[in-house]
Amino acid sequence: MSDYSEDDAQREVSELEKQSATAARLFDIRRIIGGLFVIYGVIVTVAGINASDADLAKAGGVNINLWTGLGMLALGLFFLAWLWLRPLPPPLPETPAGEQPPPAA
Repeated sequence: MSDYSEDDAQREVSELEKQSATAARLFDIRRIIGGLFVIYGVIVTVAGINASDADLAKAGGVNINLWTGLGMLALGLFFLAWLWLRPLPPPLPETPAGEQPPPAA
């Protein structure tokens, strides 16, 4: 016989559920997309600020790197604000098949 009790199994399952919820929040696609757009937006904006006259002449006088970088920054910040304003809800605990959830008040 094993010394592994039902309480130990239940405790381990609840701990794994907490870790799973943390991982889901950490790898939310809005965080990844927003972070990448902010990083690339900063890089492209800095390239646009430091643009030479030859670069501006190639683009017809428009500082395309600056405008694209600012657009990428705005989009990245939008995704991060969206994540902050509407975070993922915590997962609902699963009820065993034989049990009924308590009635709502």
